[in-house]
Amino acid sequence: MKRRMSGASLVVALAAIAAVGVFAERVSAATHSAVRAPAPLVDDAVASAKIDSTVFAGGCFWGIQAVFQHVKGVISATSGYSGGWVARPSYEDVSSGRTGHAESVKVVFDPSVVSYGTLLRVFFSVAHDPTELNRQGPDVGTQYRSIAFYTSEEQKRTVDAYIDQLNKSHVYRQPIVTQVVPFKQFWTAEDYHQNYAAENPTNPYIAINDAPKVDNLHRMFPQLYSERLAAHE
Repeated sequence: MKRRMSGASLVVALAAIAAVGVFAERVSAATHSAVRAPAPLVDDAVASAKIDSTVFAGGCFWGIQAVFQHVKGVISATSGYSGGWVARPSYEDVSSGRTGHAESVKVVFDPSVVSYGTLLRVFFSVAHDPTELNRQGPDVGTQYRSIAFYTSEEQKRTVDAYIDQLNKSHVYRQPIVTQVVPFKQFWTAEDYHQNYAAENPTNPYIAINDAPKVDNLHRMFPQLYSERLAAHE
């Protein structure tokens, strides 16, 4: 379970990290942790259309939110909880692993700027590792499972086709375990979880696990990257 750190604890942790050179390892992670996923063969053409939304889960929502907040065409990216049966869950509830919810991010986007298929490409290449079952990096539990919650049959068709494409192309050495699930309900997370990565760049967890994801987005998809941070609901 991730916890916020006190100021004193953070100073001690940062000193220890600097001493062992962990921040140097971040550079290596930014270079090697992502995969070059191909463009989807099945996708909607980018065209004028109404604003759309989708929900992704793939480990800690801090990193997923941070990535999509830097994608051009994303209007908002909001951390929250989805996929379970408990109404209005708290972070502590979800962290227990007994609510069925996964830490998730609701992405509202403009299809005239970025397609759903492009969002999938980002999700499967730099936002998380879709071959890890019920975990992501240091975080373990069903609340960290990989899920693409689709909000239309069109999205379902696109994500099913893309997962099949990635498996057949052997982009990953292991099969993709991402669940494809119809969207039902999204519960917005507590205020302190919103923009967490952007507002806490020196937090060791963010520096090691999440900042490299944004670095990879900038490096691998410069045409998609936006310095301006998308809002959250």
